[in-house]
Amino acid sequence: MPHTQKPVFRKTVTLIMTGASGAQYGLGLLEQLIRTNVKIYLLLSRPAQIVINMETDLKLPSRAKAITQFLQQHFSAQKGQLQVFEKEQWLAPIASGSGVADATVVCPCTTGTLASIAMGSSRNLLERAADVALKEKKQLILVVRETPFSEIHLENMLKLARMGATIMPANPGFYHKPTQLSDIIDFIVSRVLEHLHIEHSLLPKWGDDRE
Repeated sequence: MPHTQKPVFRKTVTLIMTGASGAQYGLGLLEQLIRTNVKIYLLLSRPAQIVINMETDLKLPSRAKAITQFLQQHFSAQKGQLQVFEKEQWLAPIASGSGVADATVVCPCTTGTLASIAMGSSRNLLERAADVALKEKKQLILVVRETPFSEIHLENMLKLARMGATIMPANPGFYHKPTQLSDIIDFIVSRVLEHLHIEHSLLPKWGDDRE
């Protein structure tokens, strides 16, 4: 039988989507990671699934295996490129420092999730994956989606920033003159990709489109 070579991915990213408004940011990032040959471990809180069904045209199934198949087909992912885990799936590689991804992104990130990560509670795989990223000194990006911020939120963000996490509130710029919703989504997604050191063509870099 001919030997089937496994695909080689440029890096591994854990993407955690929680129940804040802004599901399009997380889905847009997921699509770009797939397009740029990144292996993705995806975690969805139950509120995140509800928000996705409310804010987008996607109707996700309820279980991780079915979600994996659905999103693989929807985004034309390579075989083995995307794996969705249940929040109590403690045997997932990202539950341990020996299997931690190269980077972890929480997008969108609720302030409740922010607080749980700051406290190191690790009550489920979503919180544990972020906790492992911190303890292993891996990149952790939190795309916080809330306004206004309370003193509690700000204290938690400062605490995590001092630990090495990147706090990236979902505050899109408008200097690129967006004309549609996708332009605003692309702004945030492009900033995350830049921090992950992944090249993209979503938006021109500052100055590239000027004399």
